[in-house]
Amino acid sequence: MGMLTIGQLAKEANVHVETVRYYERRGLLAAAGRRSSGYRQYAADAVGRIRFIKRAQELGFSLHEIADLLSLRVEAQTACAEVKQRAEAKVAEIEQKLETLQRMRQVLIDLLQHCDTEEPTGECPILAALDTDSSIRS
Repeated sequence: MGMLTIGQLAKEANVHVETVRYYERRGLLAAAGRRSSGYRQYAADAVGRIRFIKRAQELGFSLHEIADLLSLRVEAQTACAEVKQRAEAKVAEIEQKLETLQRMRQVLIDLLQHCDTEEPTGECPILAALDTDSSIRS
């Protein structure tokens, strides 16, 4: 596979054309060369780069973090320990989010136990809890 148009690249990488343009604007994907007709031309290895970006996003990495990972990927002197450190930080961030979600879940469960569906909304404990100034986080 030689050079790809933006449409071909998007299709091969299973993303929208606008995603390719966005990654290019963000510097995650090298700026494409242009044909004499003005069409963008991408090297075939751009497919792998986009797939890398998408997999990293699926694991929760932000585009800024992905740019960092991509730069580590091409630096010959980079040790795997540097990548591991970033992955460990992402795991810690995910664990914090899980704790927050568990607290949110428990507050909602507690509120649901006090809900009488026959009460008018003016008496609804869920709405009342959302209307208070105090934090509902446990």
